[in-house]
Amino acid sequence: MTDKIAIEDLEVHFHVGVPEEERSEPQKLLITIEMTLDLGPSGATDNLAETIDYYAVSQAVKTLGQARRWKLIEALADDICQLVLNDFKPNAVRVLIKKFILPDTRWVSVEMSR
Repeated sequence: MTDKIAIEDLEVHFHVGVPEEERSEPQKLLITIEMTLDLGPSGATDNLAETIDYYAVSQAVKTLGQARRWKLIEALADDICQLVLNDFKPNAVRVLIKKFILPDTRWVSVEMSR
């Protein structure tokens, strides 16, 4: 199946980083979430109940970040995958997180699929 819904570069500010000093202040992350599912029913009916509400997904991810701290963006990516799978029920999810921490780089990133 090639149908998918994508949220590209959702900007959040989460507490993440291995040293405590890095986690002490929230830092900018860009999160991309791709969810695969059959979009035929929603396309045919024009009914939100037949698909995934991408606004609700973005708000759920933002809420997740308000209550947590992570050392690794790998752990954050896994938590987002689990949240999306459990709460929104796509067939599969892919999460890409960009972190702007290393000098002389555009970003570092982690990509995870479940």
